[in-house]
Amino acid sequence: MLSQRALYAFAVVLTAAATPIVDLGYSQYQGSVNTTSNITTFLGIRYAAAPIDDLRFRGPHSPPNVAGVQQAVVQPDQCFQGASGTSSTNPLEARAVDVGTSEDCLFLNVFYPSDGDGVPVGQLPTIVWIHGGGYTSGAASMYPGTDLISQSQRGVVVVAIQYRLGLFGFLPGSEVKNNGTLNAGLLDQDFALRWVNKHISKFGGDPLKVTIWGESAGAGSVLQQVVANNGETTPQLFRGAITSSTFLPSQYHYNDRISELLYSEVVAQTNCSLASDSLACLRVADANALAVVNLAISNDFFFGTFAFIPVVDGEFIVQRPTVSLAEGKVNGKALLSVTNAFEGTSFVDQTKATTANATQYALDLFPKFGTTQADQVGALYAGLGTPIFQTNAVMGESIFICPTYFLLRAFAGRSFKSEFAIPPAFHGYDVLDYFPSTRIFYPTVPVFNNPVFIDAFASSFISFAISLDPNTKVKPTITPRWNKWSVGATEMLFNRTDAGAALVKPVETSNDLLKRCQFWESVGDLTGQ
Repeated sequence: MLSQRALYAFAVVLTAAATPIVDLGYSQYQGSVNTTSNITTFLGIRYAAAPIDDLRFRGPHSPPNVAGVQQAVVQPDQCFQGASGTSSTNPLEARAVDVGTSEDCLFLNVFYPSDGDGVPVGQLPTIVWIHGGGYTSGAASMYPGTDLISQSQRGVVVVAIQYRLGLFGFLPGSEVKNNGTLNAGLLDQDFALRWVNKHISKFGGDPLKVTIWGESAGAGSVLQQVVANNGETTPQLFRGAITSSTFLPSQYHYNDRISELLYSEVVAQTNCSLASDSLACLRVADANALAVVNLAISNDFFFGTFAFIPVVDGEFIVQRPTVSLAEGKVNGKALLSVTNAFEGTSFVDQTKATTANATQYALDLFPKFGTTQADQVGALYAGLGTPIFQTNAVMGESIFICPTYFLLRAFAGRSFKSEFAIPPAFHGYDVLDYFPSTRIFYPTVPVFNNPVFIDAFASSFISFAISLDPNTKVKPTITPRWNKWSVGATEMLFNRTDAGAALVKPVETSNDLLKRCQFWESVGDLTGQ
């Protein structure tokens, strides 16, 4: 049998400078080796053709053949960015690396442990990271895969992908259905996963041991890939799924009244209303003009919500995600999910605390609600502290926390749950523990700088990615035996004591919380989830 080095030689040519060149068939890319850490990096690999001109608002296409060797040593341009409604409340949606912005943005970054000449150390489990940002912002450049490799004791390969955002990736409406592709951003992710399935072995990754992981809309994207194709994606593109703060906002049918209104608003603001073919008009519009419209519409949305998000297209996303989860129609073998204790706070206008009202907030958040449903929300949350606390809980539980439990149930007997509760435990604050290199960009975010805690929390994700079981640890930690969530609704609490020590212990999911989640599931046809 050929050695790993001999097998790798078929795909990689080493230059005199000992920097690796990988041949992908359509192009050759040359990466770089950090000889201190012995981690090899390929930045900006094109995995799909540029989605411009006639390919705008269409699904991803194979990249063109390019002669010669392409340098993969510079961060790729990010996709056009947007924002949440009237706010920049979540500091982790900011861009951590100064990169360009372009419609031509379907690139990915690959990181793998190697020896000094860039040769992989073996066929390792692979983590595919999907960035968050409300489906409207974010980039691969924000997340250094080297952090995860270090936490894994050099035991994983990491891929960070980009996908079209905002109206470029998630324009809804019948016109898009008829002469374009709905959920183009989700299909970009699927296309990137198929790239990983085909090519990751050339970078030392095992295509049969892929785990997809994302935070916020990245975790929402994981959910979408889990329910894609009614749980029958072929070939199976991942075995493990990790969600950090699952994001499931109102995901209407592509031709729902709200979806069509959003399409019409894009057309109007792009001066395409009088065109005989409005989508063709949008295809020839200047990309920068579209980016301005994208940002304007996003800013006009209700506080803390996002305009352009996935829809039920009837093909890739066959039905409402919560229905697919209830029916157990899922891709993947196992799931690990974490939620933060106070997910909703960053997405609610805290300056309105004196007038906060959970009943009214439910009406504002879910436009299809009537007074009957809103009154039920008010009654459910009446005993949860101050009015603003109740409002924060409505946002956090309906959009982030309860969808996580729907996911856990769909993976009954093969799922694990944790809660990140380090104060203030807001949405996104956990990211800095498993991507510690990004802390420098967020100096105002409080971090519990306790190595014992960080080892326990951060390595749980890596352990799961390697073995599908956080109990099979990559390093000794204080985390006790971790039962599957289906065993007594047990989850692992990651917190600190009043004295400042790490606190990691199993707890039981609140029955009152699960009852509130039952309500949110019962009104899924109205919330669009």
